[in-house]
Order: sequence, then C-alpha cells, then structure tokens
Amino acid sequence: MGIYRDHVLPRLVDRACGTPELQRWRRRVATGLSGDVVEIGFGSGLNMPAYPPEVTTVYAVEPSGTARRLAEERVEQSTIRVEHVALRGESIPLDDECCDGVLSTFTLCTIPDVEMALTELTRVLKPGGRFHFLEHGLAPDDGVADWQRRIEPFQKRLADGCHLTRRPDALVEAAGFVVERVEARYGGGPKPWTWFTEGFAVKPG
Repeated sequence: MGIYRDHVLPRLVDRACGTPELQRWRRRVATGLSGDVVEIGFGSGLNMPAYPPEVTTVYAVEPSGTARRLAEERVEQSTIRVEHVALRGESIPLDDECCDGVLSTFTLCTIPDVEMALTELTRVLKPGGRFHFLEHGLAPDDGVADWQRRIEPFQKRLADGCHLTRRPDALVEAAGFVVERVEARYGGGPKPWTWFTEGFAVKPG
C-alpha cells in the first residue's frame, strides 16, 4: 500500500479530478476569494488556474510529496505565490486570524480528524473571512446512499481514507461557520461518487 498510496494514487487523483467538467466547478467555487488563502488538500495544484486575480498568496496544505511535485508546473505558470505550510489539516502552522479565505475541494471527505481540521481553519481565518468548498458526499436519494454505505469500506482502502457518506455543508456549519449558500447536484459519472456540494460560508465577525 505504501507505493500505491505514495506514488500511484496521487497520479490517479490528478487525472480523475482534473477533467474539464471539474475545472468548471473549480472556477465557480473559487470566485470571490481574495488576498491570502489557505488551500487545504492542495494536491497537484488543480485549483491554480481557477483562482481569481484578487488572490495574492496560497498557503498550501498537502501531505503527498508526489502531488506536490505534480503541482510544480501549475504553480510556475501562475502569478500567485504558493507557500507549502503543512502536511496535515489538523495542524496548520499559521498565526491566528491571518488569512482572508479558505478553499477546500474534494478534501473534507478524506481528512482523518475532519472536525479538528475545520477548527484549525476557523482559527487561521480572519473574522468575516470566506470559506469556499466543493466536495462530494452523501446523496439524498435512498438507493444511491445505500450503495455509498456499501462501497465506503472499500473506498476508504482504495482512496486513502476517502469517505462517501460525509455531509460537507453540515460539517462546515457545525464548525461555527455561517453557510451563506449551498448548491448540490450530481456531476457526470457514477452517482455514488458524484453528488457534489458547492458551498460558500463566512467566519462570524
């Protein structure tokens, strides 16, 4: 599992999550971010082309060395400064209330202690700062949700802990953010993996 997790899986994720359809989702969810942004689950830098010009710095949180290497070309092609600051979302070495925004795309599904990671994001975000997220999760249709529950144990093994049954909007709200807007619908592909939730939230001031 070490070679697969460390070298093969990041390349599979780069391909699977880098489709033109998902790039359109990424551009939409990144709209409205500005200033210094923490991106949790930076991965192979697929969000770099999606960031608006108002973003000046991205503080990247990413555990995979292979993913960080895959990101190098996308980082070099961008005018935005990228600083890799942490391997795990549960511990981010940034000062309190130092960032203007947070971006998470297809990441909250995988973090082992997602509540702790959201607590860290709350800590580093300024009051009034924005949290934009695009995640897959538990579908509202009983038949699809039943399949998600059946598949999830295998999904976690094959995708390094990725859950199919988390509800990202509920997690963000439980962490103390004020969710301003949520849009959820199926994307292209098999339904157990493609119930996508796009959300915009704010840290109370």
